[in-house]
Amino acid sequence: MHTTAEDLNTYLWGKRGDDFETVSFWLSNTCRFLHCLKQYSGDEAFMKHNTTRQNEHCLSNFDLAEYRQVISDLAIQIYQQLIKCMENILQPSIVSGMLEHETIQGVSGVKPTGLRKRTSSIADEGTYTLDSILRQLSAFHSTMCQHGTDPELMKQVVKQQFYIIGAVTLNNLLLRKDMCSWSKGMQIRYNVSQLEEWLRDKGLMVCGAKETLEPLIQAAQLLQVKKKTDEDAEAICSMCLALTTAQIVKVLNLYTPVNEFEERVSVSFIRTIQTRLRDRCESPQLLMDTKMIYPVTFPFSPSSLALETIQIPGSLNLAFLTRV
Repeated sequence: MHTTAEDLNTYLWGKRGDDFETVSFWLSNTCRFLHCLKQYSGDEAFMKHNTTRQNEHCLSNFDLAEYRQVISDLAIQIYQQLIKCMENILQPSIVSGMLEHETIQGVSGVKPTGLRKRTSSIADEGTYTLDSILRQLSAFHSTMCQHGTDPELMKQVVKQQFYIIGAVTLNNLLLRKDMCSWSKGMQIRYNVSQLEEWLRDKGLMVCGAKETLEPLIQAAQLLQVKKKTDEDAEAICSMCLALTTAQIVKVLNLYTPVNEFEERVSVSFIRTIQTRLRDRCESPQLLMDTKMIYPVTFPFSPSSLALETIQIPGSLNLAFLTRV
């Protein structure tokens, strides 16, 4: 009977596909199995990473190529399931933690002119903060470390986590006038710096995660810079390379002064921005695709473990196997 990746996928965790720990466990094990199928396949490309003793254990009369493809397809499906689990867990805390909660106390003490306080905000109830997001990221990281997730795969997961945080935050910023002010720009930039510090603490600054936050960083900067003269317009166009014209214009239109000493962005200034950016080759999109998943890869990671040292627990009832 031919077994597909979908069949294995269903069998492995049944109804526990929404449990992050379960999915993380199977992703780590499936990737390790995939690496073993390569390491002991007898293919020269993989054998060169082995010890002499490990190469003695390689298969010589059996082609594992088809099986490797099945397991690779399965690993991709498990990875995508992990991202869905992660997104479902993170989603409720992102807007409150990144936008609504006042991480820097007092900086948003004055409400934007003409806006009433949002009484339905989760952040007003003190449920989610930036610390909530950081604790969840640390919990994800700790779980994957405990499961022995490959470092290269861990980097891809973290990059996807940060993309989700950045995309959801930016999309909500673009839809809420009460979030487009100078003080909110300062709050967002501080929150991003805390996320960057988390990456630094985990040794993940070069995994590509920081770069996924660039649109949000530039939106926060746009809220804080001057928006009056032609020189200001030139500076904005040079700065906001990760934002589309539609996003830049939306932020400028939504910008709301926090007090009477500030002014709204003039229509003429926004038109100047549009004129300067009219030759850009870009998508007219306003909102980021929060469901986008970066393609995953599984770089070969051979094990230094010698097969002859493996002890098989008696509880597995595999006494019929013979060690060679």
